[in-house]
Amino acid sequence: MDYINAAILGVIEGITEFLPISSTGHLIIAEQWLGHRSDMFNIVIQAGAILAVTIIYWRRLVDLVLGWRDPANRDYAAKLIVAFLITAILGLVVKKLGFELPETATPIAWALIIGGIWMIFAEWAAARRPPHKEITWLVAILVGIAQIVAGVFPGTSRSGATIFVAMLAGTGNRAAATEFAFLVGIPTMYAASAYELLKTFRDGGAAGEDWTALGIAFVVSTVVAFIAVKWLLAYIRSNRFTLFAIYRIILGVLLLGMAATGLIA
Repeated sequence: MDYINAAILGVIEGITEFLPISSTGHLIIAEQWLGHRSDMFNIVIQAGAILAVTIIYWRRLVDLVLGWRDPANRDYAAKLIVAFLITAILGLVVKKLGFELPETATPIAWALIIGGIWMIFAEWAAARRPPHKEITWLVAILVGIAQIVAGVFPGTSRSGATIFVAMLAGTGNRAAATEFAFLVGIPTMYAASAYELLKTFRDGGAAGEDWTALGIAFVVSTVVAFIAVKWLLAYIRSNRFTLFAIYRIILGVLLLGMAATGLIA
């Protein structure tokens, strides 16, 4: 039964990691019914979803590495690196401060609602600007910061925060903002997964981890995320993110109601 629950969590992670609806928020809520998991479990299955994006964008990644003589490629790669370094440095600071994810639904619910309202505003503001595809240095810096904000406040959504920060900061084109947000998430989540793995082995927690369940969830999240991202990239060519904003607001209100009635913690 635990393996089935792990697979379900893998499905939830795969669907929600790159849709702007918060994977961490959904996992924390789901674990109230499917059993609590370690921070390493949640982060490593996120790496499964990142693997799916790595596969989808492999040509773009190879082009950035092998085509470094192209000034445009060098500039784009440099901005990805800066965004990642900002996230990594701030992430270490957050870890040193002893930050812990919330285990109750209320803060996640509010983050979902506020994020949904913010998404609607960001779409409205971006629509009033020319659809520029350029990733500026300001966009790169703000995306790096947005990743940490999303990590500190589950329910915010890493993909949602980075995409809409990019759009508000000048990258009015949804596809260009989404690509940069997804690409910068690749080194970010791989680094987070490696950090948690090393920490677990160093602290002797590896023996207590259910590696079979973790492996199942990892594989499931990879496959499901691949399908979800392919769908999302096709969807945003002709549609706004408003549908996801509405979903976030409705889910947030439902969670507040369930928390108030004691159905969830």
